[in-house]
Amino acid sequence: MDEIETIRRPVIAEYQRFSDDFLNSLSSSTLKLQSAIEKIMQSTGKRVRPLLVLLSAKACGELSDQTINSAILLELLHTASLVHDDVIDETKERRGLPSLNVFFDNRISVLVGDFLLSSALIRSVQTGNIRIMSIVSELGKSLAEGEIRQLEVAEEGILDEKSYLQVIRNKTAMLLSACAEIGAISAGATNEQISYCRLFGEFLGYCFQIKDDVFDYFADQQIGKPTGNDIIEGKVSLPLLYALRCKHDKNSLYYRQIVERKDFTPQNISDLIAFAKASGGIEYAVSRMKEYHDKAVEIINKLPDSESRRSLLLLADYVVDRKY
Repeated sequence: MDEIETIRRPVIAEYQRFSDDFLNSLSSSTLKLQSAIEKIMQSTGKRVRPLLVLLSAKACGELSDQTINSAILLELLHTASLVHDDVIDETKERRGLPSLNVFFDNRISVLVGDFLLSSALIRSVQTGNIRIMSIVSELGKSLAEGEIRQLEVAEEGILDEKSYLQVIRNKTAMLLSACAEIGAISAGATNEQISYCRLFGEFLGYCFQIKDDVFDYFADQQIGKPTGNDIIEGKVSLPLLYALRCKHDKNSLYYRQIVERKDFTPQNISDLIAFAKASGGIEYAVSRMKEYHDKAVEIINKLPDSESRRSLLLLADYVVDRKY
């Protein structure tokens, strides 16, 4: 049994129900749209987000139809954001497979993303819970603001940790925060329990994104994107930010100028990665990730002990230890 299967164990029946219902929600009589949906389903990941919804619900009470609808809507929203992000970033590969915009032009890819987003909104209404609908609405705004802010940071050459953390808060931390919070709400949790779950998801989101950013500094086919891809797109993440922090260091100034000029030749990308590693950037990023992991563990341990809470702790460990 792999790690994710162990983590799913307290909600295995509910997870299967989610999977079946999620698949049924992704169908269309339009041939091109159905073809695109099938391509998306070939590149599904570990589905951490719906799992977080289900486990948070069960750790706080009993799962309901509202929980399943919430898990589906959040996975639909996440998938829509990935499709749109791939168009914006001109990504050609995701999880080792060609991204949707490789098979279809940008017009079709954007419309597929819109279809997924609309499907998520339908599910949001089906929860019948105005509090959940409000969180989802705010989340959609946060995701868009995070993407735009990331473009601004890249275009303006902003090289500080505060801006970096603001971007990943909007793009990743708020999504996982919403997953855990909505899961708790759907189970009838107390306001205190809902607050614990919301913070747990947020801290987990920081861990998740920092780990993803560290992957960009290593070559691994399982990760499904070229090494240095983020830097090529002007996204300077935590390992390199740390290395560039010392403005009086001769090497730091040299590499800072490369980033500011956006002189991202293959050799310069390779040199920037080597510089980040040699300067302790990877170790720094990992240490920051572990700080967020420890905060997540501390807050979720305030919930009553249960198999589901223990799986949430395992999920936090998985996020920081995963290989792709």
